Amino acid sequence: MKQLTAQAIILSRTDYGEADRILTVLTPEYGKLRVLARGVRKVKSKLAGGIELFSVSQISFIKGRGDIDTLVSTRLVKHYGHIVEDLERTMAAYELIKQLNRITEDEVEEGYFELLHHAFAALDDRTIPLLLVQVWFSAQLLRLGGHTPNLQTDVSGAKLQPGEGYDFSFESVCFDPSSGQGRFTADHIKLLRLLFAGHQPAALAKVQGSERLVKGILPLVTTMRQTYLQV
Repeated sequence: MKQLTAQAIILSRTDYGEADRILTVLTPEYGKLRVLARGVRKVKSKLAGGIELFSVSQISFIKGRGDIDTLVSTRLVKHYGHIVEDLERTMAAYELIKQLNRITEDEVEEGYFELLHHAFAALDDRTIPLLLVQVWFSAQLLRLGGHTPNLQTDVSGAKLQPGEGYDFSFESVCFDPSSGQGRFTADHIKLLRLLFAGHQPAALAKVQGSERLVKGILPLVTTMRQTYLQV
């Protein structure tokens, strides 16, 4: 039987039988896979060391006749070990994996693998604020899902103005100046443009006032994710 190789990130693990485990993994080449890791829970398992959480691994597997493939070999490519040294970042990493797993089908584009890879790298770097990583991740899920908001014009089609205060219209997926006292300023909108443009968290952390601005836009981006992606 043909043996295939791919980079993989673990999304979930389920114990199976006495010593086996079924893994759901995300790969850039084959999308989401379910693979059976035989004997991986045994102390001397050769597979266990290459499939750590919050890591990128190289796996070899044999396609099964059903939904589950068989894991043959594993090799750890990159482990983001600093994540588990901080409880908040560890819990955040679990939540990001959970969100991505829920919204993706088996045939998923490569961008989701890259997103999770970059998210681990950002969570591993304690100089990058946790809230910034979380809001960035939500923005990227929305972008990949085709839900990027209009950040150029308001509900009437007029260009967004620097001195104006805006509210956000979820129906129109853009900003609304109708109240005249909206809580979103030009600085909030500039950061949102950078977030949805795909800039990495390390670069966003260098934006002046980013920590303050993130606190202002986190509820908005979170509500957008929950509204449009249902996660």
